[in-house]
Amino acid sequence: MRDKLKSEFLESCGWSSALREAVPGDASTRSYERLTLGEKKAVLMNAPKADELPTEPEGADEALRRKLGYNAMARLAGPNAEAFVTIANELSIRGFSAPRIYGASLNDGFILLEDLGEDLYARVIENKLELEEALYQTAIDTLAAIYRSSFPEKFSYRDANWSVRTYDDLVMLTEVDLCLDWYAKDFGHDIPLPARAEWYDIWLEAFKIFKAHPYGLALRDYHAENLFWLPERQATARVGLIDFQDALFCHPAYDLVSFLEDARRDVSQELHEPLIERFCDKSGLAYDEKFRAAYAVMGAQRNSKVIGFPVRADLKFGKPQYRALIPRVRAHLNSNLRHPALKDLRNWYARHIPEILA
Repeated sequence: MRDKLKSEFLESCGWSSALREAVPGDASTRSYERLTLGEKKAVLMNAPKADELPTEPEGADEALRRKLGYNAMARLAGPNAEAFVTIANELSIRGFSAPRIYGASLNDGFILLEDLGEDLYARVIENKLELEEALYQTAIDTLAAIYRSSFPEKFSYRDANWSVRTYDDLVMLTEVDLCLDWYAKDFGHDIPLPARAEWYDIWLEAFKIFKAHPYGLALRDYHAENLFWLPERQATARVGLIDFQDALFCHPAYDLVSFLEDARRDVSQELHEPLIERFCDKSGLAYDEKFRAAYAVMGAQRNSKVIGFPVRADLKFGKPQYRALIPRVRAHLNSNLRHPALKDLRNWYARHIPEILA
């Protein structure tokens, strides 16, 4: 049935006779195909709705989000193709290189979109390491430009609408629980309720630092394997963007941490501080102790989430290859935990999941 729907969609877009080649996917339920029709190229996104947990409905309170499960608690787009097309549209009209939408069947979960090519940041830098600094500077400038841009709460594309929400405490606590529920259990640690309560209290106190800076749009998965190098374009449009359907309004350090503390590749250490300073300069933010503390807390939050993700991907979805990311993520987390703002969290880890500090 899915194949039949796909064929009907491609026919409706005039791409039924295109050559189709599977593209390696990510850790989600989505799949992709690269299409070639003569001189034209496109990418087909296949995002079946039935393969995802429900997302947060409009007006849902925390109790309902908890009842609905992880997608609603973490404010993920899940099976909603509306999220991708509307965010892509809003980014595009502001001059950013999100893929153009050639066609969409949102109810069936099919999107035909622009092919941004094969020059992923990670691939380009692997072949020409001398380009790393210049490419990272351009991506930092793009990230700062996104932060400076104003966006509506409700994003739109033709008749589709999508509400972009805020990265609230429930999202952040839901994410760090991946560490307890998957990484800790992988070492045989079953965290008791009193220790969990202390864990939440420590995080909530640390999150207060985020109030020091205005929130902006965070694409939420900004890293070298989700960015394309498009040197023929100008300024910030030289960075091609994908995998932004889960975007939320968040502290500006989130995507910065995602980019510089990449789980998939080592970013040259000497670039870190100059790039953070460059981001602040381009964003109109003071590069001071408040921002450094916020960056450390956001790094600890994101890396505490990401360190649980490979175990979950292995045990729940049968994708053990992601376990190879754990040592790098653990190193990033240890670096975050050295900041004085995270002293209590580091002590908590030492008592309950000492393997984190290895």
